[in-house]
Amino acid sequence: MNRSVLLGLFVTASMMASTSFAAEKTQCDVNLQTIENGKAQVPQEMADQVEASVKQAKADQAKGTKEGIDDCIAETNDIIKTITDAHKGGK
Repeated sequence: MNRSVLLGLFVTASMMASTSFAAEKTQCDVNLQTIENGKAQVPQEMADQVEASVKQAKADQAKGTKEGIDDCIAETNDIIKTITDAHKGGK
C-alpha cells in the first residue's frame, strides 16, 4: 500500500512538473493576449495603429532572440498604454 501511494505521488508530481515546463509564456505573449482580448474596446480611430503595432510586435517576437522579445514587450507595453490613455480621455 505504501509503495502504491508513493508511486502515485511521484507520478502526479512528474506530470505537474512536465506541464509547467512545456508552456512557458513570456511577457510578450501575455501582452499580445491582453491586446487581443481588448480589441473590441479599442476606439475605431485607433484600430489601424493597434493592428500595425501587433504586427510589429509579432515580427519582433518571431526573431526568437532576447532583443526581439524585449522589442516586442516594449511595443506591446506602448500600445496598451496608448489604449488605456485613450479610454481615460488622453490624460
